[in-house]
Amino acid sequence: MLLVNPSSPNSPQSVLQRVFGYAAFRGAQAAIVDHIVDGGDALVLMPTGGGKSLCYQIPAIVRHGAGRGVALVISPLIALMHDQVGALEEAGVHAAFLNSTLSLDKAQRIEREMLSGRLVLLYVAPERLTAPRMLAQLDSLHARGLLSLFAIDEAHCVSQWGHDFRADYLALNVLHERYPGVPRVALTATADVLTRADIVERLDLGEARVFVSSFDRPNIRYAIAEKTDARHQLRAFIEEEHEGDAGIVYCQSRRKVEETAAWLGSEGVVALPYHAGLDAETRRRHQDRFLREDGVVMVATIAFGMGIDKPDVRFVAHLDLPKNIESYYQETGRAGRDGLPADAWMAYGLADVVNQRRMIDESPAAEEFKRAQRGKLDALLALAEAHDCRRARLLAYFGEEAGPCGAHQNACDNCRQPPVTWDATEAARKALSCIYRFHQNGGQRFGAGHLIDVLRGKTTEKVEQYGHAALSTFGVGAELGDQQWRAVVRQLVALGCIRAEGEFNTLELTSAAREVLRGEVNLQLRQQSVQAKRSTRGGKKGGGRKSRPPLPLDAAGLARFEALKAWRADVAREHNVPAYVVFHDATLAEMAQRMPTSLAALGEIAGVGVRKLEAYGHSILRLLND
Repeated sequence: MLLVNPSSPNSPQSVLQRVFGYAAFRGAQAAIVDHIVDGGDALVLMPTGGGKSLCYQIPAIVRHGAGRGVALVISPLIALMHDQVGALEEAGVHAAFLNSTLSLDKAQRIEREMLSGRLVLLYVAPERLTAPRMLAQLDSLHARGLLSLFAIDEAHCVSQWGHDFRADYLALNVLHERYPGVPRVALTATADVLTRADIVERLDLGEARVFVSSFDRPNIRYAIAEKTDARHQLRAFIEEEHEGDAGIVYCQSRRKVEETAAWLGSEGVVALPYHAGLDAETRRRHQDRFLREDGVVMVATIAFGMGIDKPDVRFVAHLDLPKNIESYYQETGRAGRDGLPADAWMAYGLADVVNQRRMIDESPAAEEFKRAQRGKLDALLALAEAHDCRRARLLAYFGEEAGPCGAHQNACDNCRQPPVTWDATEAARKALSCIYRFHQNGGQRFGAGHLIDVLRGKTTEKVEQYGHAALSTFGVGAELGDQQWRAVVRQLVALGCIRAEGEFNTLELTSAAREVLRGEVNLQLRQQSVQAKRSTRGGKKGGGRKSRPPLPLDAAGLARFEALKAWRADVAREHNVPAYVVFHDATLAEMAQRMPTSLAALGEIAGVGVRKLEAYGHSILRLLND
């Protein structure tokens, strides 16, 4: 056990203030840090942006200061390695990474630094950590008492039930067997109860203390819109809420990524595509622009985002339905990492439900796994179709109770404007009966478009070809419009009463349709409505590229804030790091607001550690004075 005097300059509290410039820990951070510093194993569940990295960085610094050597951080994310090593070096902490981007000479130099015990933190990928060469080096460090701790980031990757399983993580149980006494901390932002149990079993963390922070991200506002014209809905959302802001737009296919990015560009939005089909140089260039420039929107598949620490992403939008709630939660969590207001917006329609169900049904996975994936998709569909608080439903999925967000300043769309519902029981029975009549009339199956034409009594070429005007269900739904019927069909697919099959998404009934057809259940569905214009947070509309400051500033304060950002951009270019690695926007805004006149006063601002005060303090004071 490593006992550290709380008043020591090497205590966790001192390191938090001296290195990172923060006066106090948040939530469970202090308890987690103390537990790991004293040599305990831990499983940490903390939302994206909740401060997970400090939970292993501070123990690593404290234990290194006590002569315990280097901490190994295991992560599959090259972007996270680059970002965190850059930020640690800026803060005066000796850190490095070993990954495929390094030359042989540079990798060998870093290995020598590790073996000497001079490194505080080393970031490695799981496959490199378990390679014979690395294990031999770790054996040497362990024999000399110079292995400080192991931090296993993105720990959900070890679970077959998680949303991002990686086989390389399965070999990490070697750490428990080979290096007893070296504390291990597994960290993740997204894990339901089943995934947590899998993490504990596969990483041999049975004796570990489990820390579960609240999954609530109160600064994120959730909204799910009925998909009508997704592209124009997205453009209206950006124009009304986030003109000039950085954001991420997720699409399911590479083609849709490129088409959406090009279209947004034609509409005056600075938008870049990112997917695995682009060459490595293009991906690197686009990612660098997103990280280093203001107001860039990245349109991407899920290949983008993991490990991106950019704090000022003001929105995450989905133009296609994710696979499950874990994916949705992790992807939306990339917005508002700085704790300032951000939006999670999604457009969702019938095709999304059909596509996700088909991907599960057609996958080569075992039936047990498919059942689990269907259950996870059902939970996400329930969130999308919900009439009540989305935040409460999201938290309930992770086992956390919460009341409706109601008057919360970032309340979800359902709490801000409760949806109108209607009794759709008869409409549902008509739709299901019509599908049944198709089957009786020659055993044929048809898609949603033809079904709706028959229900509305439209005499089309296909209706005449198959004689469907003679069906008893022809025209029985004329009172509802096309969009209303699409909403009914979508929700029946979501509820599992209808299944879409084949290349043309033809519809067939499932066993769950029986109780609806018999009138044994009452279906209250969301009433289709014209999308209301969203209220803004005071942002400007129509083309300005300057992002809004995180704090209210007068004209002089705004001028100081912009001057500080320009200075920061120069420093970031000189050091070849993203601007937020130098200082976050919130730190610059506080400088602009308080206008400190001494180094002591500047050092009291959150995010200004000793190293940065020494390196930049005089320059900042001169700039503010000017």
